Amino acid sequence: MPAPLELDPTASPLAFFGAELRKCRKKARLSQEQLAEIVRFSPSLVGLVERAQRTPSKDLVQRCDEALGAEGELLRLWPLLSREASPRWFREWLDIEQEAHTLRTWQPLLVPGLLQTEEYARAMLRGEPGVTDEQVEKAVQARLERQVILSRPDPPMLWVVLDEGVLQRPIGGRETIRQQLEHLVEMAKMPRIAVQVVPLALGITTGILGGFVIAQIAGSPDIVYYESTGRGQITDRSEDVIALHTRYDAIRAEAHPQHVSVELLREAIKAWT
Repeated sequence: MPAPLELDPTASPLAFFGAELRKCRKKARLSQEQLAEIVRFSPSLVGLVERAQRTPSKDLVQRCDEALGAEGELLRLWPLLSREASPRWFREWLDIEQEAHTLRTWQPLLVPGLLQTEEYARAMLRGEPGVTDEQVEKAVQARLERQVILSRPDPPMLWVVLDEGVLQRPIGGRETIRQQLEHLVEMAKMPRIAVQVVPLALGITTGILGGFVIAQIAGSPDIVYYESTGRGQITDRSEDVIALHTRYDAIRAEAHPQHVSVELLREAIKAWT
């Protein structure tokens, strides 16, 4: 185990946070054991976080910030940590998502991450083979952190088209899917979010082969994200972007208008109640 002074704060966001936590703790003249007692976490966990060997929860970061009188300095580093919890191949998309003024998405199987409830996200992530509880919780917190863009003063316009089968798939059980659908109804009331549903009665649809997102950024070509063999692909190749724009328009043409889609959501909520 390396000595505390050997930690390189430039090595990673986690190392930077560990160094900042140690600096704030020493400034407050507290030992790891004393800080652990105040925040009600184990001294070993505090030590692991300071050595950049464990990613803290947002709750731990907030408690440390308050206990050390950091006035929000530690808490402001949380987005860096939650970003690190995302797969490396997905981090480029996080930057794109932050900059986009419009996001258009089609999802044939799942509620998109930006509109997922905590329990729905947790249930979905637990479905990955071999994943640990710690990995699940880190991924859940990272997903919730992404949703902050929807409550900004200048949120992106979010156009969501779902297959009706998403409403009928009980991910997490009846209570979890019911709460998720209620959340969709509430989010659809926001002026910059639209939710539409493609009827299941159509059978085959243009987008049955997979979900995707189209991001529009001012002054830049459109960028698309689509799933491929369990790993996301990001591209701004004009032929790919044009193809997905065409597919999205075709899918949306098959979808119910928003007011009808919201009624379908409400009917599904009753069915799961």
